[in-house]
Amino acid sequence: MNKSSLKNFKKPLLTSAITLVALAASVSSQAEVTANAGISNNYIWRGLTQTINEAVVSGGIDYANENGFYAGTWAANVSYDSDDVYSYEHDLYFGFAGDAGDIAYDVGYLYYNYDSQAGFDFGEIYGSIAYGNFSLGLSLLANAEPDEAPGQDFGFGEATYLSADYVIPLESGTEIGFHIGHHDGDFVEAFNGVTDSYLDYNVSVSKDGFSFMVTTTSLGRDDNNDGIVDYASAGPRDNDNVKFVVSYGLDFAL
Repeated sequence: MNKSSLKNFKKPLLTSAITLVALAASVSSQAEVTANAGISNNYIWRGLTQTINEAVVSGGIDYANENGFYAGTWAANVSYDSDDVYSYEHDLYFGFAGDAGDIAYDVGYLYYNYDSQAGFDFGEIYGSIAYGNFSLGLSLLANAEPDEAPGQDFGFGEATYLSADYVIPLESGTEIGFHIGHHDGDFVEAFNGVTDSYLDYNVSVSKDGFSFMVTTTSLGRDDNNDGIVDYASAGPRDNDNVKFVVSYGLDFAL
């Protein structure tokens, strides 16, 4: 969870859903296997911290075929409670990316796996289209694991994330990115511990694996749901505040 790749989202930027769910619209001329690693002072997913504003270390492996098929796995530390210091997120995904004329597209499935302390597992189907430097993405909840969330059985489509991204590439190799997303649905409130749908916004500057991002949401202090998350013990989420994220990531062929 612009037209940068899933791994590039998850390592240096950790920003928007469209980059979370898109591997790459352009297809390599040969099948290849690559690995990636990254570090950041915060893990931001759809505007919300996944590490109670603490550092994240991540890594993954990706396979991309010349016919547009791709698959991969990615893992990172997460924390939703001040005492929950060893939780993890492990994702599996596959999809198909390509282009039709000037329009690039990407569709696929992404499964989020967590340990029992971090939360319940779930899967999403996603799609995105891009024209030039502008892209639109949509993610829909496909399934959730009720065994890890007693009494909370969520079905298909009970969460949606719609996003728009625009990237400005500079001659120096620097990229400036603009993002807005809207997260909605009952599952959103249960998983993220908020009481309402919300917008997230960010502006990022990236070059050579380094990234700096300013991000915030439309949530207020009262939107943290104490009935789902014990806010007093959950650590400093501060989802209503502006956050500054600095990260570095690299990838390499295997």
